[in-house]
Amino acid sequence: MSTVDGPVDQPPVEAAARTRAPAGSWISWIALALMTTSSVASLRPSPTMAVYGLACVFLYLIPAIVFLLPTSLVSAELASGWEGGVYNWVALGISKPMGFLAVWCQFAMTIFYYPSLLGYVASTLAYVINPDLASNGVWTALVIMVAYWSGVFISSRGTKGVAGLASGGLIIGTLIPGALLVILGMVFLGQGNPSAAPMTADNLLPAWAGIASLVLIVNNFLSYSGMEMNAVHVSSLRNPAKEFPRSMFFAMGLVLLIFILPALAISWVVPAEQLSLTAGVMQAFDAVFAQFGWQWLTPIIGIMLVAASLGGMLTWLAGPSKGLLLISRQEGYLPPFLQRVNKQGVQQNILVTQGLVTTVIALLYAFIPDVSSAYWIFSVITTQVYLIMYLLMFVAAVRLRRKFPDHPRGYRAPMLVGLCGVGFAASLAALLIGFVPPSQFGGGNAGVYFLFVAAGALGLGLLVPFLFYRMRKPSWKQPDQPEVSSS
Repeated sequence: MSTVDGPVDQPPVEAAARTRAPAGSWISWIALALMTTSSVASLRPSPTMAVYGLACVFLYLIPAIVFLLPTSLVSAELASGWEGGVYNWVALGISKPMGFLAVWCQFAMTIFYYPSLLGYVASTLAYVINPDLASNGVWTALVIMVAYWSGVFISSRGTKGVAGLASGGLIIGTLIPGALLVILGMVFLGQGNPSAAPMTADNLLPAWAGIASLVLIVNNFLSYSGMEMNAVHVSSLRNPAKEFPRSMFFAMGLVLLIFILPALAISWVVPAEQLSLTAGVMQAFDAVFAQFGWQWLTPIIGIMLVAASLGGMLTWLAGPSKGLLLISRQEGYLPPFLQRVNKQGVQQNILVTQGLVTTVIALLYAFIPDVSSAYWIFSVITTQVYLIMYLLMFVAAVRLRRKFPDHPRGYRAPMLVGLCGVGFAASLAALLIGFVPPSQFGGGNAGVYFLFVAAGALGLGLLVPFLFYRMRKPSWKQPDQPEVSSS
């Protein structure tokens, strides 16, 4: 790869970026949109946002405008002009070390994402089998380990299978249950029942509660993180320049619908004071079904929700680690052991190494009585790490537009500089507000909370990639190894 630090007439083309999927292994733009939606949208926050009634629309739209929209449009331009994912964008726009930092942050945030997502799967399955298991640490640990390692096995069979499973999980476990919630909510109102939450203009805005209100909005727009992740699969599309932007817009619309409409439906049927935020989605479905005498559907919905969550996990397994592998082979950022792939060209050693960390975290559920406060801190740390990537992406997009204004792009984002400015400011604000202890932290020491988050974010997001970068050796470069297959 030629340097990107000095002046150049045309952007260099990465070997990894030139790689196209072999004939017969394409994925459709709709499948990619569903993969993206699966990795972003979920019904999990619906009960939490239903508490705010009509104001949940405002709480979702503001983050969508300042974060989801810039992220979607900017990544659409970048992916339709430069393949290779976030590394290629940042490496060409800023520098190669910053490109490695960006793709590392995109990968590293998943370290605590999997245990969090699979912990939700464990509690949902417990609600179907025996609700008492939801508080059983051994049960939670077993579900996390079995589900993760099963995901590694499925992912090792290639991207095409992952696309099908992730898309199927989204349809079965998110779109269908979400549509059912909305339809039942409308039927409930149509029967003449009053809405449990007032639906007047006076309730459009949430009550202002100082910094807590900002934390709430930030938590919401962080729910939109991941729209750019599947850009690494752009080479698996037949016509990336046209199909990837189309895929992103479709995914953006689906994400907004999935977040807003089910939350509203729940607020129509279930009074806010009866919503259990700890019991989550299953309790909300059970309460809605109770209005119609359909509680026998609750366990079926539980199984469908599990399918959606597992589909989302498969999407995250397939994306960030693949991008990290591609650039590590070109530049030697990771030791050869972590660059090895299986017969299908899947980065199995990276997934297995990450799985060992996931297993250790899962065991904490079984052997440590109270990990909720510590785990909340870990979740915040990974969010901070991910925001570093977004800051770099927005800066790189502006610089690429200025450095290579005539470079072919399948899609050109309107008012790119303004979009990047809004997205950068929103990401920076979220990064800073993340250091403020939320109400869930209780009476904990704010200074200790700040130190933990700062140390974790700097360690995971900056120190670890810095050490890999400093320790790299020429022998770590393996550009001639077989490329990752998408089949």
